Amino acid sequence: MAEASIKDRPEFDLDNQGELKYCSFLRSLPDRQENCIRLFERSSGDFYSVHGDDAYFIAQHVYKTTSVIKYLGGDVTTGVPSCTLSRTTCETFLRDALLNRQMRVEIWAAEPRKQNVWNIVKRASPGNLQDMEDLLFSNTDMAASPIVMAVKIHTGGDQRTVGVCFADATVRELGISEFIDNDLYSNFESLVIQLGIKECLIQADEGHKDYELSKIRSILTHCDIVITERRKSEFAIKDVEQDFNRLLEEDISIAALPEFELKNAMAASACVMKYLALLTDETNFGQYTLRNHDLSQYMKLDASAVRALNLMPGPQDGANKSMSLYGLLNKCKTSQGGRMLGQWLKQPLMDIAAIEKRQTMVEALTLDSELRQNLQETHLKMIPDLHRLAKRFQRGVASLQDVVRAYQVVIRLPAIVSSLAACETGSPEHKEIMDAEFTSLFEEYTSNLQKLQELVETTIDLDAIDNHEYLIKADFDQGLKVLRKKMETLKSEMQREHERVSVVLNMEVDKKLKMEDHQIHGWGFRLSRNDSSCIRNKSQFQELATQKNGVFFTTTQMRKASTEFKDISQEYERTQSSLAKEVIGIVSTYCPVLEKLNTLVAQLDVLVSFAHVSVHAPMPYVRPHMTSMGTGDVILKEARHPCLEAQDDVAFIPNDVSLVRGKTEFLIITGPNMGGKSTYIRQIGVIALMAQTGCFVPCSEASLCVFDCILARVGAGDSQMKGVSTFMAEMLETASILKSATVNSLIVIDELGRGTSTYDGFGLAWAISEHIAMTIKCFCLFATHFHELTSLGETAPYVGNLHVSAHVDNGQGEAGKSRDITLLYKVVEGVCDQSFGIHVAELAQFPDSVVQLAKRKAIELEDFSAHHHHQAPGANGSSNQLQSGASTKKSKAEDIENGSALIEEMIQAIAKDYNDIAIGDDMEGNRAAMLKRVEQVREQYIDRIQANPWLKEQLASVYWD
Repeated sequence: MAEASIKDRPEFDLDNQGELKYCSFLRSLPDRQENCIRLFERSSGDFYSVHGDDAYFIAQHVYKTTSVIKYLGGDVTTGVPSCTLSRTTCETFLRDALLNRQMRVEIWAAEPRKQNVWNIVKRASPGNLQDMEDLLFSNTDMAASPIVMAVKIHTGGDQRTVGVCFADATVRELGISEFIDNDLYSNFESLVIQLGIKECLIQADEGHKDYELSKIRSILTHCDIVITERRKSEFAIKDVEQDFNRLLEEDISIAALPEFELKNAMAASACVMKYLALLTDETNFGQYTLRNHDLSQYMKLDASAVRALNLMPGPQDGANKSMSLYGLLNKCKTSQGGRMLGQWLKQPLMDIAAIEKRQTMVEALTLDSELRQNLQETHLKMIPDLHRLAKRFQRGVASLQDVVRAYQVVIRLPAIVSSLAACETGSPEHKEIMDAEFTSLFEEYTSNLQKLQELVETTIDLDAIDNHEYLIKADFDQGLKVLRKKMETLKSEMQREHERVSVVLNMEVDKKLKMEDHQIHGWGFRLSRNDSSCIRNKSQFQELATQKNGVFFTTTQMRKASTEFKDISQEYERTQSSLAKEVIGIVSTYCPVLEKLNTLVAQLDVLVSFAHVSVHAPMPYVRPHMTSMGTGDVILKEARHPCLEAQDDVAFIPNDVSLVRGKTEFLIITGPNMGGKSTYIRQIGVIALMAQTGCFVPCSEASLCVFDCILARVGAGDSQMKGVSTFMAEMLETASILKSATVNSLIVIDELGRGTSTYDGFGLAWAISEHIAMTIKCFCLFATHFHELTSLGETAPYVGNLHVSAHVDNGQGEAGKSRDITLLYKVVEGVCDQSFGIHVAELAQFPDSVVQLAKRKAIELEDFSAHHHHQAPGANGSSNQLQSGASTKKSKAEDIENGSALIEEMIQAIAKDYNDIAIGDDMEGNRAAMLKRVEQVREQYIDRIQANPWLKEQLASVYWD
């Protein structure tokens, strides 16, 4: 977070005795949860203090210096390290701590009249921001919903049943789900990603002895979700029925609903209700809805796929928003639109009708640019976050200003309806679908909110709003009208008295003699100190106060009018407040309509954003043709990576993609590092996901089938899990892919097998590829540095080989033979015939000495390889081949050439009399005869072998006996 100003830091308000008592209290505090900061409210919330390790944390991360630390009750060694934060700095820190750093926060306050008795007054965690919403979002919008989930696992035999309950505390809805999962909990991982969970409640497990819970824990850590342990008793379901019956708005008992039979989900629900303390607030009763979340209605994504496809913004993006897909597509004008976009990206649709409906609406908005711009620039950007507004009404903290904000949205609706009704693309289908999905609903909500508009226009003084005053109209209430009249009469009396006194004192009205409302004495008069001598020793003027700006005084008549005015003003305020409360109460009954309107606005905002990005991309996006799951192919013409092509310094080279059932289901991509393998395979995943969210895609032509999940395994360095080696991370992610994938999945694998030795890595890569191609039989893109893997097509059907091309210019440089490489980033059919690692090292500006040494060694290996190809397999087995690199160090080209010729001569000598050896059933006898012949040849050539150092070393490990 940005550095806070040290000058704004408040000072402690404690005397020596108070410091010692306070330090004693701080030392007696109980232990707290991990990653939790304690803030202490001082001077009724004017500023806050932090102590101990928290003080060092604030000094380091907020002020960026330890000079702000003060040691209460002693010196550096004996005192308590402490630090203060102003209210503004504290609000900024809270946003950073809860929304970015995933921390927990406790706010403590002293009891009134008992300065040494402190209690927790507010608690917040990433999934439960209720207590601190006003502090967090007073000046900023809520970018993502704080969703908390509880999970309960039951294992019986080989079957694992997972029950979950989740809640966004800002919406009165509880979601539950119960499903069977595999031993890697892949479904659970997909669920937490689909829902964008911020915090997960699990059963306390001291010493982490529960093996199943430890798996859940590692998934949550991998997905950057805060883990909160709760006592086992909080998952008890004995009261869950009556608790639900109090919260839910339906009259029917929860026991009669099928969801009640999901016992694990019910146990998780009990924990969520206790954690959010839903039953302690009576305003929640009868307000909640229960939703059963069907895991299979959305495409599944694992954490690796979310990272591989750069779905959501991360710290690695810096200030460049278009580095993530969310950042690129988020041209939303409302905060609710931004939140819904995040939800849509994590929940790609699988129902082809729903996908095509969204695409048709995006198409309408791309074609009608006037409608799109009108919505973006005139309407959407003026709509506040209605969800947060409704929440303020529900919690009973709304003011007349909130009523006016709701009114300002309502009066804008007819113009939105007119704009939508004027949608003109030349296609009746577009008009019909926009009318059905938006225009008719906006009309319905406008009609429903008509009475709210009338109420506000009748009761609220709209003229006063320009002066930022939110008042009930005086004309609205007879009592208010009478009081207002009296106040105006008294104000006139005071004005007449003001003029009378000015004549008596010969002091000009307002220039010298001022009439003011004093905070203690009420209405009176003020003269400057120099002019005040004229009222001395005059009984009709009573001095009330002498201040820097002059002398405040009154008269008998003025005092009487002022007292009366004060009493009537207070009564007017009470009546105003009572009427305002009534108005707010009536407006709060419109919350359900405002919530529905909020969802509609968010959906329209996201679709307009999709259309905007599709039209304004470097090359416009196109509408993909979609086919049902299990049918059709993936054919993309001139496909691009949407995030990369949006970068300022990138001229993106498009590529075609062809994944055809029964022909090329498994594509192996080889080629030079930095040549575009990773980009190619990831862009296909991104395009598939964009298509299933209903967005247009970066191609010139696109046809895709619906996938049930996208699974990814990306390069070794890209996905380190805490405390897990690179190879272990690779294997865990790959195991998850093999267990989760179905024939309708899309698998993206980039550089598998790098975390172990070359031979083990290649073996694993081959086995995994073969399993996907032969057993799972889903579409798969496999980028690899193992060129040998390209021969998989000889054993597995429907395997295609692609490579990223590079142009090599063979020329003469200063060092003799040199080759210049130009990476073309073009993907073409076939196998890559050479490696370009050294050229990439040159591009990366490795030191010349390193590059030259690498080139020399590569040439030596190539030369040996060329000679080695002429040898018969019997003479120089694989064990010799492994040593070729070492042996060539000491060998001259001449020795290699002579040695190779000698080997060929020896092979011919062995083979010459091979036909004379009897071929029969006696295998042992045949082998003995063969070995005897080899021994004879060796003795015959022994002197020449000894004379050739290279050959002598090559044959050192061959057993002749």
